[in-house]
Amino acid sequence: MPVPEGADSETTAIVEALYGDGIVAKQGAFSREWAQQMREDIDIAFKEALARPGGAVGRGPKRYYVEIHPEQMRGFVDLVDHPWVRQVCRAVLGPRYEVIELGFDVPLAGAMDQPWHRDFPMPDETRRGGRLTSLAFNLTAVDTDEDMGPFEIAPGTQWDWAENFKHGMFPDRSDWDRYAERAVRKYPRMGDISARSALTVHRGTKNSSSKARPVLVLGVDAPGAGNAERHDMAVTRPYWEALPQRVRDHLVCPVVDQLEPISQKHTIEGLVMGEA
Repeated sequence: MPVPEGADSETTAIVEALYGDGIVAKQGAFSREWAQQMREDIDIAFKEALARPGGAVGRGPKRYYVEIHPEQMRGFVDLVDHPWVRQVCRAVLGPRYEVIELGFDVPLAGAMDQPWHRDFPMPDETRRGGRLTSLAFNLTAVDTDEDMGPFEIAPGTQWDWAENFKHGMFPDRSDWDRYAERAVRKYPRMGDISARSALTVHRGTKNSSSKARPVLVLGVDAPGAGNAERHDMAVTRPYWEALPQRVRDHLVCPVVDQLEPISQKHTIEGLVMGEA
């Protein structure tokens, strides 16, 4: 495992978790009040996205993904400048890590089990070099209960690779039982944050409650990983100039005169109809 030289015990544990299980978390990283404000911003952005063509992309029946600009989230700087977030990014992706994505998933009431999948094909640097080059941070906007369709992850599967992965992302159905046997369900509370390799095989489960389960997504790359081209995040010049320098150092996006609504393009075809 590529533990940074001179790393303390906490940093070492973070790297070991992400290279081992493929996921690590910090409970109570933010206050419940902060998480409630995040929920308010998600609700506003979701309503706006649903009202225009291309504003939200399907991730299965009654599931949506929406990418947003940093200025649509009041707590964006709190998030990307959080000491634990910075620690995880530096430890796994290096000191020049790049923030490339901000968005959210919303499994609505009635959302069904997703097929097992990873979020994009495994890059050569991971497959041949054994290095992780991207991370996805998740923050729940609700306290997650069993009937709300908890996130399910198969630990250690960020290294799985086979020729029969459809689109490089969906394991063959003959392997689904193996992932189900390894699966761990996650029940985060408001204020918790997790970081995972998006290559670790996972799925959303059936939401049999009457509630939505919104989850914020922050995508971060190592330099050269190339995932920024899948996203259209931007900031206005006044917003950029007001950001702390150590946030600007890691924010990879255009600086524009005026923000345009994002037309979602990170479609995962195998999830649209709920099966690979």
